[in-house]
This record gives sequence, structure tokens and C-alpha cells, in this order.
Amino acid sequence: MKFLVTIIFTLSTLYSFAQNKNKQNDSLKLQSINAVSYRLFPTQNIYNFIKLNTRNGQMWLVQFGVEEENRMTTNLSIVPLVTSDKEVNDRFTLYPTQNIYTFILLDQMDGRTWQVHWSINLEKRFITPIE
Repeated sequence: MKFLVTIIFTLSTLYSFAQNKNKQNDSLKLQSINAVSYRLFPTQNIYNFIKLNTRNGQMWLVQFGVEEENRMTTNLSIVPLVTSDKEVNDRFTLYPTQNIYTFILLDQMDGRTWQVHWSINLEKRFITPIE
């Protein structure tokens, strides 16, 4: 009888550890799915998005439309904001502001921020640090 209780206890303990390991693996898989290199952020203009490289802060303006001449991707800020050895998925993210043309770019690892101003007109686009 004592032998049977020991076997049941041992098996239930092993099963418990197996369940915890599966939950940890599922959690790691979910984190890796959510951590992506690129994200699209909608603007208040229904035809425009900002594509962000979440690893290094590079950005592009993406415009879509029914007519081919209305579809384009153009540089917004192609200068990486970190060196390649410091790139990590989801390091950077964008936050909209009350101004439809302005976003705040946040480096979620060190807290640095930039003002991002997008426009169809090249002369009106800029990104500048907020210090």
C-alpha cells in the first residue's frame, strides 16, 4: 500500500511539472509572436499609415488608394536611432497626439522620445528629439 501511494505521489508530481513547463513554453511562444520587427500605425487621414521598424526606429509613410497613382511608400525617417547591436523587436513604438500630423516616438528601453511630423509634402516631414 505504501508503495502504491509513493507511485501515485511521484506521478502526480511529474505531471504537475510537465504542466508548468508547457505553460512556460506557451508564454514564450506568445511573447515571440507579439514581438515583431514592423508595425503599422494609423493616422487620422484614412489613406495613410506610418510603418515603423520597431527594432531601430526607422519609419515610412504608407498611403493606399483605389487608383495606382494614389498608392505609395515613402521615407519618413530612414536613419536608425540605435546601432545594430542594440536592435530588439518592439523597442520603439508610436503614440498619436491631438495634432493629426504629429506622433511621439518612444524608445521603450531607454525612454528617449522624438516628435514625428508626417506629411505628404517632403518639406513638411521631420523627426526631432524631445529633450
